Formats: sequence, C-alpha cells, structure tokens
Amino acid sequence: MTLIASPARLSTSSGTFEADFKTRLHLSEAANALIERQVQDIVAQVRQRGDAAVLEYTARWDLLPAASMPELELTQAELKSAYEAIPARQREALSAAAARVRSYHEAQKKASGESWSYRDAEGTLLGQKVTPIDRAGIYVPGGKAAYPSSVLMNAIPAHVAGVPEIIMVSPAPGGHKNLLVLAAAYVAGVSRVFMIGGAQAVAALAYGTQTIPAVDKITGPGRDYVAEAKRQVFGKVGIDMIAGPSEILVLADGSTPPDWVAMDLFSQAEHDELAQSILLCPHAPYIDAVQASITRLLADMPRADIIAKSLNGRGALILTRSMEEACEISNKIAPEHLEVSSLDPHRWEPLLKHAGAIFLGAFTSESLGDYCAGPNHVLPTAGTARFSSPLGVYDFQKRSSLIEVSEQGAQTLGKIAAELAYGEGLQAHARAAEMRLK
Repeated sequence: MTLIASPARLSTSSGTFEADFKTRLHLSEAANALIERQVQDIVAQVRQRGDAAVLEYTARWDLLPAASMPELELTQAELKSAYEAIPARQREALSAAAARVRSYHEAQKKASGESWSYRDAEGTLLGQKVTPIDRAGIYVPGGKAAYPSSVLMNAIPAHVAGVPEIIMVSPAPGGHKNLLVLAAAYVAGVSRVFMIGGAQAVAALAYGTQTIPAVDKITGPGRDYVAEAKRQVFGKVGIDMIAGPSEILVLADGSTPPDWVAMDLFSQAEHDELAQSILLCPHAPYIDAVQASITRLLADMPRADIIAKSLNGRGALILTRSMEEACEISNKIAPEHLEVSSLDPHRWEPLLKHAGAIFLGAFTSESLGDYCAGPNHVLPTAGTARFSSPLGVYDFQKRSSLIEVSEQGAQTLGKIAAELAYGEGLQAHARAAEMRLK
C-alpha cells in the first residue's frame, strides 16, 4: 500500500485559520487520567518495595527478566567494551560530538556558572555561591529508537557543572543492549548504568531502592509514562522539564531547496506519531513544491509509516501574508526547534522571542543541533519555551546567597529590618536585628 503524507494546508487569510490551526496544535487529554493513575501506582510500588518492584515491572514491560538488580546494571568494563566494539567511524563521530558538546557547555559555565561576591561601602559582603548537585539521574529512551546523543546531552553538562556521580537508566527491551548508547555512556563518563526504563526507573531514581541510589535531579526525555512520573516525583527531586512530543517549525522565504525543507520536516516526524512538523511561508508555489517533495521522498524513508501518521495527524503547511506574520505565529507557538530557512536569517531572528533552539540559515539543519553542533538538544516543548530554557550546566548547579554583615553595616540594616518587621507584626525578627545595634 502506498503511504500518503498530506499535512494540513492552511492559510492565515482564511477566516477560520485560528480555529483550524488550534486543532492541529491540540493534543488529546483523554488518556491522561488513566496514565496518571497507573503511574501513581507504579511510583508507590517502587517507593514501598524498591528493587522487587523494579524487577517486576522490567520483566513485564521490557521483557527483561532478572533475578536480582545486579543483572540489570552494566559495569564500566562493559561500557568500555561497547565503545571498543563499535565501528571506528562511530567512535570518531561520537568523540567529535562529545568534544563539541563539552566545549559549548564549558563556555556556558564560564558565562553564568561561577560564584561571585562583593563588599559594599560599609564592609558587608554580599554574593552568590554556585555549587553542583551531588548526584544526577539521566533518563535515556530505548523503546522505539536508541539515543546515544541524549546520553551526551545529559551527562556532559552534568560533568561540566561538577556533578560527582551520574546515574543513567535506559530500557533494554528483551535484553537488547545498544552498543552506541553504551559507548556514549563511556565517552560521557557516566558513573553507573541500569537497564531499566519507564515510570519505575524514574521512581527508582527519585526515591532510591536497595540498589539504585536516590538522585537530586532527573533529566532526559521520555514518552507519556516517563513524563507523568517526572511530574509526580517533582518536589522530592528536581526535574529538567516535562517534555512532550518532538516539534519543528520552519520559517521559509522560498529560497531553500524544497527537498531540504521536506526532509527537515521528516526529521521530527520520524520520532513519533504525535510529533509536530509545521512550515510557515508566504509563497504558495513554494509550499506546493515542499508538498511535492514530501510525496516523492516519503517512500524511501525507513520510518515512513511513523512520518506519514505524524504529518497527517499534526503536520501543517501554512501560507502566511508575510515573513513578519510568520514570525508572529512562531512566537505564539513557541516551538521546540525553529528553523529560519532564509537567505537573510539575521533579518528575522530579532523578531523571534520564543523557541527552544533557533537554527539560522538553509545550511543549519535541525539534525546538526541534535547530534554535534554543541548546544543542548534537550529543549522545552508544547509552548513552554515561553518561560523555560534548554538543558544546560545551570540545571546541575544550585545557588546559595552569601551574606556577611559587618558591625557597621548592622547599624544601618538593623534599623531598616526592625522597622519593617514591626510593621509585619514579627517582633522576634525586629528584636534580633535591634540586639546588634549599638
């Protein structure tokens, strides 16, 4: 049977555009309540029974029976062996990507991740102490595809931040170990690796079991059950974000070969049937050309079925009145990945406020950012780029305020604090400040 991929054809000139487009953006919440209840039970069981529950769920859902947790933990020797077993070209690519990711996050740390302090005119010291978390947990998906790149993107910024212990969990369905994922863990310096996934892995990281140590923060993408588990354990541990299906939005002025844009739309659609790929362009003939490219190129894609379902269900090719209007719509969507496929991308970049990552120019495919450009590919989805940021060194650090008030400073600050404390009715606060007054 011939697969057909026909993203919705929309126009901002249509009177029904807002309503029509909203249906493409909306994800059904019908299953959310069921997932929430199931995850609550899984988290509770892992919290109460620890290793036993993890072993039970891993056998049931990953078809990986094990008599004890040590059978599900990979040693550093196994990670090194995996690295040595992959083809030389993969080792070279992995090492090159890791070097670029590390270089970017080292620069990020220098820009925003150092402690600082100063003294005011009265000798009072004020500042901020930046320290890494003690233990990070990273979740690496392993169901529909393997993601060695996610290992690099989560573990390397944690390393750069100075996290002393990194615990990785990744499902190995049926016991299948992906050598490239294990090699990436070796290159990135992951401390311990467990072949477990799903909500039970998130719960084990959050609460700890007899074998798996509790972590301070959990990062990394996952599907519905993983995302819901992260939401439920937040507060006990930190999390990076609640990641939804992958997204790409392409702003095109019609100058990029349509085959390139079609393949860029495929690059996110192939992740998941619920992934979203959108093109915004003010030229109707170009949109026609991109649709023709989609039709012609789809048959050669190994994941054509997933791509077709994604594009048919959530994709859109939108004719806009102008590039300026395309930028306005992009800001409303706040996409995970935003490509500015234009002869002059820097003309449009200042108009773009909300996006997880912005890819400037026709040669900057989103896939380069996924693997080796350097910036992190763990990005906010579902419009959360309006208020959140890519994963970074800062996610593995915490900040403590430093305050050292001099005797002279206490004379000034004490009077101010006492006055405000009396106004709030908190006499002990006021008296504590007044006791330091001469």
